[in-house]
Amino acid sequence: MTEETPGFEQEPDVPADAEAAQTPDHAAQAAGPAGQAGPAGRAGDTGTDDQANRITALTAQLDQVRTALGERTADLQRLQAEYQNYRRRVERDRITVKEIATASLLSELLPVLDDIGRAREHGELVGGFKAVGESVETAAAKLGLQQFGKEGEPFDPTIHEALMHSYAPDVTETTCVSILQPGYRVGERTIRPARVAVAEPQPGAQPSQAQAQAQGDGGQEGARAADEENGGPDEG
Repeated sequence: MTEETPGFEQEPDVPADAEAAQTPDHAAQAAGPAGQAGPAGRAGDTGTDDQANRITALTAQLDQVRTALGERTADLQRLQAEYQNYRRRVERDRITVKEIATASLLSELLPVLDDIGRAREHGELVGGFKAVGESVETAAAKLGLQQFGKEGEPFDPTIHEALMHSYAPDVTETTCVSILQPGYRVGERTIRPARVAVAEPQPGAQPSQAQAQAQGDGGQEGARAADEENGGPDEG
């Protein structure tokens, strides 16, 4: 009888065909990492391309945002310039309207001021009437009313109105010899021109002594200059 060792079992015999069948599986498992190298490399290339595409898209979006920002900034600058021009125009119109209203009011006061001036010339501006007249003149001056027109100044048709005309031997140009009514202005706006009497030089009048002396001095200087050019005066 054959003795069997207790505790040990004999391994069953594995057929050769079964071992051959298991060999391809082990080979496939062994070759698994190597076989996955190709797809892994292609996935890495795809990830790089996607990242580049995203960067390109973000750059394009950034350019669009910058362009839109520049357009909005230009619009705001244009609106600000238009607003500043509007403010200046409104301020200029406000000043013009104020000047027109003030000039219209003062125009109604001109006859009163003329009466006050005539009363002063005739010595009638006395007592309470004098205080009232001076108060009216002060109020008009505070509103910017200015009086102009003086005797002896050259005639200027833009601010003078000639009501009388004469000739005078002692004038060298058209001159205001008498102020019939003073002129008034507010700022640069003339409310009423000065009404004056003018005198012109008399036709064919001889020049005054000062002019004759000036002409004589000029003739003597011209003679001396001619003598210098000719080498001096001729000796007898």
